[in-house]
Amino acid sequence: MTSSPLTDLPIRSLAPDDLRHCADLSEDRDWPREEHKWGLLLAAGDAYGIDAPDGNGLAAACVVTRYGPSRANPDLAAIGMVLVAGRYARRGLGRHLMTYVCDDVLKGVPLTLHATPYGRPLYEELGFDTTGRAEMLRGTFRPTAGTPAPGNETVRPATAGDIPRIIRLDTEVFGTDRTHVITRLPAFADTLLVAEDAEGELVGYAAIWPNMETHVVGPLIARDTASAQALVTALAAATDRPLRTDVDVRHEDLLAWLKERGLESLAFNAVMTRSIPGLPGDWTRRWAPLTVAAG
Repeated sequence: MTSSPLTDLPIRSLAPDDLRHCADLSEDRDWPREEHKWGLLLAAGDAYGIDAPDGNGLAAACVVTRYGPSRANPDLAAIGMVLVAGRYARRGLGRHLMTYVCDDVLKGVPLTLHATPYGRPLYEELGFDTTGRAEMLRGTFRPTAGTPAPGNETVRPATAGDIPRIIRLDTEVFGTDRTHVITRLPAFADTLLVAEDAEGELVGYAAIWPNMETHVVGPLIARDTASAQALVTALAAATDRPLRTDVDVRHEDLLAWLKERGLESLAFNAVMTRSIPGLPGDWTRRWAPLTVAAG
């Protein structure tokens, strides 16, 4: 009696109790375990996985974060953390899982994801188009390097009363409702800041959250380069860890400024979409995502 192909293995929904297995899968592929990030994704999104036939954790997994009127009626969904255990690589599991998620779970829903060069060919075969690029940076921020950027904003720690204002601004900039993610930021992030103009209008917000030995800058929403620089400078002052972030390559001035201050380029990822020509919202005020795994 022959064994069934791996692509006949059932796909199931993952739960917060699967966090350790998800982190193990990351580690298996030489990614950081990122348990803090996995915890957010499993709470705010919906994860799907395939149990390893050898009984050792997961053979494959991915996360879907839905945005819009409700998780049951999304107008955009982001796919991330698409992983296949090394011992099952190149045997069709990634395609099997992605086909199920894209064509069954999310049939008809506009989709987005960040793709590495390794994963991009598969996503193109599944109908995704490259509509943007993001540059990953990492390094120890040096605030005294170069000339400080001018700016009229007041940057301060966010309070509970700021959350409704942050949600309104985020919805306007991102182009769809992310309330279920934004309301988790105060508990998820180590520092959450807002930027206000002279009239007290909210013009930006940003956070840093712990990821292994670094602090990730994201989300970063700001009305212009000076506002983005002011927020990053204040965030960097709140940590002694290296910073990591993913910046839309169209924001050339911010990228150059970050590199002048000690961050170095690590990689470029393609921003891909399916069923929409590009991401909604106002990219000029969207500088860095919360995480590339959630769009």
